[in-house]
Amino acid sequence: MVELNIVLLEPEIPQNTGNIGRICNAMGSSLHLIEPLGFSIEDKYLKRAGLDYWKNLNVKSYKDYGQFLAQNPQGQKVFLSKKAGVRCDRLPYSNTVYLIFGKESVGLPEQLLLENKDTCVRVPISVCSRSLNLANAVAILSYEVMRQHRFTGLKAQGDLSL
Repeated sequence: MVELNIVLLEPEIPQNTGNIGRICNAMGSSLHLIEPLGFSIEDKYLKRAGLDYWKNLNVKSYKDYGQFLAQNPQGQKVFLSKKAGVRCDRLPYSNTVYLIFGKESVGLPEQLLLENKDTCVRVPISVCSRSLNLANAVAILSYEVMRQHRFTGLKAQGDLSL
């Protein structure tokens, strides 16, 4: 069974975090929020974007990245960045994985990327595009992890009745 964790380092936009919460709920994953946040966890936009899924979500908060690492020493840490050289589908994901995303305005700190160069990945995009929306990037990476693990634990069949 895969343990997928989504980590947001200093997220700024409540609607993105709300949408990411909904993605986490769909994946059966936990959401880790590393402060400072650009909004209150009680923000109405956060809750609206997360719909009624927010109450079912396993959310963990940390004062800083050091506290996050201290409380989560195990598991593969994967960093998403447009600066990474490895495509997201080329990295093998372990059974316990933490997908780490930076803030919407600037991404992850370059020093963090340099310290973790072997586990930095990118989503391929057009040369005409600067970046993807954070929630979309989380969805793409989450589904890639689950695809590599044959969507174990997810409902993979529909209930279409004719």
